[in-house]
Amino acid sequence: MDRPVISFLTDFGADLAPAICRGVMLSIAPDAQIIDISHGVRKFAILDGAYLLWSAVPWLPVGVHLAVVDPGVGTDRLPIAIRAARGDVLVGPDNGVLRPAAAALGGVAEARVLENRALMLPRSSSTFHGRDVFAPVAAHLALGRDVGEVGPTVPLESLVDLAFPSPVIAGGSLETTIAYVDSFGNLRLFATPADLVTAFGEMAFGSELRVELPTGSGGAGFAEPAAWARTFGDQPAGSLLVYGDSSGMLAIAENQGSAAGRTGAETGLRVRLHSARPRAGG
Repeated sequence: MDRPVISFLTDFGADLAPAICRGVMLSIAPDAQIIDISHGVRKFAILDGAYLLWSAVPWLPVGVHLAVVDPGVGTDRLPIAIRAARGDVLVGPDNGVLRPAAAALGGVAEARVLENRALMLPRSSSTFHGRDVFAPVAAHLALGRDVGEVGPTVPLESLVDLAFPSPVIAGGSLETTIAYVDSFGNLRLFATPADLVTAFGEMAFGSELRVELPTGSGGAGFAEPAAWARTFGDQPAGSLLVYGDSSGMLAIAENQGSAAGRTGAETGLRVRLHSARPRAGG
């Protein structure tokens, strides 16, 4: 592309830190197109950041993807760059935040520790590596510097891994974890429509499921029926539904409302789905 692409994800929030990092990157690579994925990741929530980065990168141009969710900043955790099989380079801390996104881009081709001081700011604080280390390295890579220049290779088996929680299918139920609560209050789940088929068999849209969570908005357990739906508008406003989201995962929504507000659910909470009918032959 004529203009390099840098995507950018952090847990910095609406503070000045994202603007400072963008300023550093643009000072080095003034023609860069910086795509802000999110700066609203829950503080210190590495899994949340990994999920959002994983969700976004398949839809972005080949480029540099910078992710800074770094509760270990200033410790002995490594700053790294990962070259993915698609050709992208992911930059951030070695705490697992980059690994699912690298897998979504074809897998890790090589990983290197960031040691080349010439690619960083002249001075580095112990608490703002996003500005001093990661942003300048990302900008230099976006300009075309080879990833081999950042520092020595890291054995792939030594990288911190991060696996998404697996659903549990047993006893006529599908139990999984809320991966993320989006701005509409939809509950994105670590499970797929294929998992739903494995648990309950093929279901026609409109079939009834039961959603159970251990904690509802009133402090008690939550349990309500929900329809298996193709899209939001196929169900009446205010009704609960389970659907396959745009990333190919399962999600729970309230049509024209907030499933999170209705259920009291938060990221990381376990959810159990039951079918209102027995499996065929069961």
